[in-house]
Amino acid sequence: MKKTLYSLLLDENVVRAVDQLAHRQGRSRSALVNQLLAEQLGLMTPERRIGEVLQALDTLFRPDPELIPFFVPNSLSMYMKSALDYKYRPTVKYEVELYRGEADSVGQLCVSFRTQSAELLAAMGAYFRLWQQLEETYLPPLLGHAPTSAAYEGKFLRSLSLPRRECSAEELAEAISGYVHLFDKLLKSYLSDRLTPAEIGQHYAAWVRSADLLI
Repeated sequence: MKKTLYSLLLDENVVRAVDQLAHRQGRSRSALVNQLLAEQLGLMTPERRIGEVLQALDTLFRPDPELIPFFVPNSLSMYMKSALDYKYRPTVKYEVELYRGEADSVGQLCVSFRTQSAELLAAMGAYFRLWQQLEETYLPPLLGHAPTSAAYEGKFLRSLSLPRRECSAEELAEAISGYVHLFDKLLKSYLSDRLTPAEIGQHYAAWVRSADLLI
């Protein structure tokens, strides 16, 4: 959404109250005033849209004992933690960051973990590479491209593609939630040897066919 610089004459008490609220929320004065005016006029801003998506995500993850959400209102991101079915129960963190402006993607998913185990690092790296191969195989015909992704030691980054149709905040949240749940479920099955790489691929393909909205 394009923004333009304007000058306003405001009462000092109003400015003081705005600054105090902006400080508590970790936002700038301009961002808060823009939000308050948009809400008063019934307009949708990128920040409001992001807030609605993240709030819906938080609601979707709350009942799930496998993925514990952590969400702070008025932020542009949230994260979920999941304990792996592996030695010492290491934790994986899924952070969803959404973007304000129009771009080729609505945001980014960051999957990260910490471990001193060379065995786990190797297994996670193999899973990340397998996941990239699956996405490069199945998504281009449906999205027109493969989402941008990168795998590092202890971290996996993946862009969240713009939906190919108009969707509500709830629909976008459901698409992101479904993707994170699939990634986490198949990751745990891979690490515990419950599923082979070929079977992981079959489950991924089935999800692609059944998903209402791909991101």
